[in-house]
Amino acid sequence: MKELPLNVSAYKKTPVFDEESVPSGLLNEHRTKESVWGKIVVLEGELQYTINEPEIEVITLNPTNFGVVEPAVPHSVKPLGKVRFYVEFHK
Repeated sequence: MKELPLNVSAYKKTPVFDEESVPSGLLNEHRTKESVWGKIVVLEGELQYTINEPEIEVITLNPTNFGVVEPAVPHSVKPLGKVRFYVEFHK
C-alpha cells in the first residue's frame, strides 16, 4: 500500500461526495499537479480506486483502507454501491 511522505501536509479538502454527487472528472482518468499528493478517505461504503501508471492497479477503498494518489499519476475512482468519501490534498 502506498503511503503519504512524512514531509507533506494537508492544505485543502473536497466536499463529501456520494455515489450520485461524485463529479464526472473523478470517474474518468485525471491526475494531480506535479507536487500534489492526494488522500482518498472513504467514510462509508466502498470505492474502487484505479491507478493507471506505471501499470494498472485496482484497489478497493473503505473506511479502514484509504487511497494515496501520487503526484501526476493518472487515476480514477468508481463507487461500488452506496458510498461517501472526500479527497484531501497534500503538499
